[in-house]
Amino acid sequence: MKRIFDIISSFLGLIIISPVFIFIMIWILFDSKGEIFFKQERVGLNGKLFKILKFRTMIPDAEKKGLQVTVGDDPRITHSGKFLRKSKLDELPQLFNVLIGDMSIVGPRPEVPSFMNEYDDETRRIILSVRPGITDRASIEFTNEAELLDSSNDPRKTYITEIMPIKASYYVEYVNNHNFFSDISIIFATLQKILK
Repeated sequence: MKRIFDIISSFLGLIIISPVFIFIMIWILFDSKGEIFFKQERVGLNGKLFKILKFRTMIPDAEKKGLQVTVGDDPRITHSGKFLRKSKLDELPQLFNVLIGDMSIVGPRPEVPSFMNEYDDETRRIILSVRPGITDRASIEFTNEAELLDSSNDPRKTYITEIMPIKASYYVEYVNNHNFFSDISIIFATLQKILK
């Protein structure tokens, strides 16, 4: 049932928001040089690697010029990127990931391999037993993650030692207790958070 919901909702979503897609694509092209989409390797269901899609919000080759986590008012972020990140519109292309089966609408957010390896074996096994999602409780709680890391002398260490354990608790709780109605609740909570 969850997979059927993902296919239908992602397909309809892509059709309904296609005008927004086109506008954002044009904006990115005029705002800065580089590709429209940002692709990054993430860890998915059962440890399978896949390329996550986002609208590009940073300068080209941003990962070669800084951390894999975004900190505060990161100078690598483009003008359009600031709005897209704040509104979460940069996540819209992940509907393609959902449609082809790499992701789900709701589920633990997929990490890059280097961060996923920081989890202990059992936690990693639980998290990777479901498809990663576009949104979840951790995403709702940590919308200000970049600001939190901005005050740290070592953002990567802070992310691993302080933020990741909290996220892991949300992920494990989700895997153990999720159902169709809890997914719907998370979707509405996400929309409410974005609108605020």
